[in-house]
Amino acid sequence: MPAVLIPALFCLVYPICLVWAAVSDLRSMTIPNRLSLILAGVFFPAALLLGLTPLGLAIHTGIGFGILLLGFTAFAFKVLGGGDAKLLAATALWFHTDGVLAFLIYTALVGGGFTLVLLMARQTLQIYTPTLPEWLQTLLKPKGDIPYGVAICAGGLLAIPYSDLWPLLSKLAG
Repeated sequence: MPAVLIPALFCLVYPICLVWAAVSDLRSMTIPNRLSLILAGVFFPAALLLGLTPLGLAIHTGIGFGILLLGFTAFAFKVLGGGDAKLLAATALWFHTDGVLAFLIYTALVGGGFTLVLLMARQTLQIYTPTLPEWLQTLLKPKGDIPYGVAICAGGLLAIPYSDLWPLLSKLAG
């Protein structure tokens, strides 16, 4: 297997985990802990194989830990679910300072738009909910939770070009 394929395979785990989180959150209002652990765990070998410096690795780790603390604070105030807090931190781990800002902005924008659309759907689609699959009925409950894993997924995918791993991967491919 050519050397470039190994980091590329690791980097595929990032979008797969994000999409898995979004689908899981939509269908069950939960994000499995193993998903966030896989996402965080794969970052380290991917970063090392892509040539991230030890200082860069330390910065990424600090950012991930900082976002985890913020996420758990939001969880304590019932603003965010525990799975969302862990997914935010595991995703933030993949970004440097500028990239994490782009990730958080994209996540907030998509999250706000998704929440508005979901709230409108909850008001207008109530007559159809008995005929929908169970997961959609749960999603459309008038006072139900918002599956924020969808926004985290979108924010994480939209922010990929702002990751400092992106140029390292493209340099290996070139």
